[in-house]
Amino acid sequence: MDKSQISQPNSVPQSDETEQLFNSLRASSWDEFYGQDKAKKALRIVIVAAQKRKEELEHILLYGPPGLGKTTLAHLIAKEMGVNIRVTSGPALERAGDLASILTNLEPHDVLFIDEIHRLNKIVEETLYPAMEDYCLDIVVGKGPSARTLRLELPRFTIIGATTRIGLLSGPLRDRFGVVHRLVFYEPKELVTVIKRGAQKLNIQIEPPAALSIAKRARGTPRIGLKLLKRVRDMAQVSEANMITPEILDKTFSLLEVDELGLDSADKRLLMAIIDKFDGGPVGIETLAAAIAEDMGTIEEVLEPYLMQIGFLKRTTRGRLATEKAYRHFKKNFSKTKTENHQGKLDF
Repeated sequence: MDKSQISQPNSVPQSDETEQLFNSLRASSWDEFYGQDKAKKALRIVIVAAQKRKEELEHILLYGPPGLGKTTLAHLIAKEMGVNIRVTSGPALERAGDLASILTNLEPHDVLFIDEIHRLNKIVEETLYPAMEDYCLDIVVGKGPSARTLRLELPRFTIIGATTRIGLLSGPLRDRFGVVHRLVFYEPKELVTVIKRGAQKLNIQIEPPAALSIAKRARGTPRIGLKLLKRVRDMAQVSEANMITPEILDKTFSLLEVDELGLDSADKRLLMAIIDKFDGGPVGIETLAAAIAEDMGTIEEVLEPYLMQIGFLKRTTRGRLATEKAYRHFKKNFSKTKTENHQGKLDF
């Protein structure tokens, strides 16, 4: 098999439309991957140094919010090294045997990409320790008094782990990664380039103001920007337009209920509940979840991070508070005195 080819025999099925879209528009070369300049520069140095030594890469951990390109970077790293990549995820490795079957089929210097590595089973994680450090697997054969340990030698390989919640990684696992990089949210000007390249791959022309408008609504995330681009492309085709224009955008975003900051109907429902039903807060997470008929996990992990990032929401010891910026955005009257009286210590 050509070592420059990237194979995914152990990839987790991705039926989700967003993942399929992102895969089809994924950068296929290092130069096509825009943004994350600091991480790219540091990784390039590691790659070139390993190539000069003719050694495998150190184990790499990429972390940060979803949709920023961790999976894409893993594929590009393998491609730059000229090796195969095997793809799996933490939840897919249920038993130590699952991990052993993958590792024993790797070739020297191959890359094993583990997405959502923070969700590894504890037994699987402990099996991974000697594999990462000593490139060997300790397999227990038999049971009871006759049980014995069999040590299997492994080729020298590289693990690239990806996680959105690095705090959930155990210390021993985290410490075994020699290279750790955090991916950050994109600026709109960086996302404009991503949107334009995506439009080329989708065979649709896009006006520069339209690309910037999509970029501003993408919440700093290429995956969201590309998802919006596809919806806009659909509208252009239905409208029999050969180019994405601001008028096409207005129709699409009105239908999707996405405003100029990228807030969708769920975000607005959350903020308006705090403002209108609870007088701006503070309100507890359980009460808020009941008020908007949403589960607490969705609020904490999906809705709140972006609202806090843009300064529309605060977490305090007494509950959630809508900020003055949120009031201004929705053209609501804001009482500074009331909010100051409600302020508690920030809840991290």
